[in-house]
Amino acid sequence: MCRLYGVTRVGYYAWRRRPRSARASEDELLLGQIEKIFQASRSTYGSPRVHEALKNCGVALGRKRVARLMRSHGLKARCARIYSRNPGRHLFYTGIPNRSLDCQVSRANQVWVGDITYLRVGKAWLYLAVVLDKYSRKVVGWKLSRFKTAWLTREALDRAVRKRQPQPGLVFHTDRGIEYGAYAFRRRLDRLGFTQSMNRPGSFNQNAVMESFFHSLKAEGVHGRTFTQEDEVASYLKSYVQFYNEKRIHSALGYETPVAFELTQAGLLGVN
Repeated sequence: MCRLYGVTRVGYYAWRRRPRSARASEDELLLGQIEKIFQASRSTYGSPRVHEALKNCGVALGRKRVARLMRSHGLKARCARIYSRNPGRHLFYTGIPNRSLDCQVSRANQVWVGDITYLRVGKAWLYLAVVLDKYSRKVVGWKLSRFKTAWLTREALDRAVRKRQPQPGLVFHTDRGIEYGAYAFRRRLDRLGFTQSMNRPGSFNQNAVMESFFHSLKAEGVHGRTFTQEDEVASYLKSYVQFYNEKRIHSALGYETPVAFELTQAGLLGVN
């Protein structure tokens, strides 16, 4: 073996007897902390978020070192490709422009966003309607149903309203789906004093905050998991929403959770 690698026997045995370096010992201790943070995140944190979590714990080290340790020990954030759905042509609502583009979001309950996604249960599909506060990305309401209707989107909205009690004038932004363009849903917004906003025709990136949440939901927990009963999905969603709001740090929020971000900004800016 020494001849194969071009080293002397003396050099080989000297290497065997050499004590472990201080750097290697530090790496071992850091790895334990990294694994603990990684597992607490449900295997969803990559090196940037792990690095930020370590900083919050008072551990000073470089992000590249965190990435190296995670890579060498196979700690890879859970992620999956999300396939785009194509449910058909949406109706064209000329009277509902994208009003969210004109809003400089500076407080909670100023702009909410909503959308629907699909979740497979056995051989069937369930439909999940979600409402987020664009300011903090906090999930403020959601509803699961076997049917993709205006009732579903209205129920998710009503849950958010009961929880947050927003003032009239809130802008509610969605895509141009019929579940949000239906007269029943539009009348509900009118009664609440909310201003409706929708994506412009042919624009699929104007509700990016909502799409980002659905990507996280599916990539971090739904893909690779098999649901056979509706109550299994509901239980998982309840758990994930709590984790997303209270535990999952967001780079867009300065590596704070939605709940912590709202509390921080309320203390600084007096947001209710």
